[in-house]
Amino acid sequence: LSDAEIDKMVKEAEANKEADKKKREEVDVKNQADTLTHQIDKQLKEHGDKLAEDDKKKIEEDLANLKTVLEAGDTEATKEKIKSLTESAMKLGEAVYKSQQTQQEETKGTDTKEDVVDADYEEVKEKD
Repeated sequence: LSDAEIDKMVKEAEANKEADKKKREEVDVKNQADTLTHQIDKQLKEHGDKLAEDDKKKIEEDLANLKTVLEAGDTEATKEKIKSLTESAMKLGEAVYKSQQTQQEETKGTDTKEDVVDADYEEVKEKD
C-alpha cells in the first residue's frame, strides 16, 4: 500500500470512530438485554411460585416491556428497561435465597450422621 492509501484509511477509521463506538454500545446493550430476559424467564419458570403475586406481576410486566423495547431497537429505552427489570427481579433473587435458607435449615435437623471408620492399611512391597 502506498502512503496515500494508508493515510486515507487512517482518516476513514478516525472519521468512523464515533459511529463504531455507538454501534458497539448498541450491540452490547442488546446482548445484555437478551441475556437478562433469558435468565429472568428461566428463573421465573423455576422459582416464580416463591414470589408474592404482586412482585411476580411486576417482574413479568418489566420483562415484557424490555422485550418490546428491544425489538424496537431503541438503545436508551432498552437501558432504562434493563435497569427497571434488574431492580424488580431482585425480589425473585430474595425469594430464591430465602427458600434455600429454609431448605437448609430443614435438612440440618434431619441429617443423620453415618459412622465413619478409619481404615488401617499396610504397605506391601513387591520383591524383585
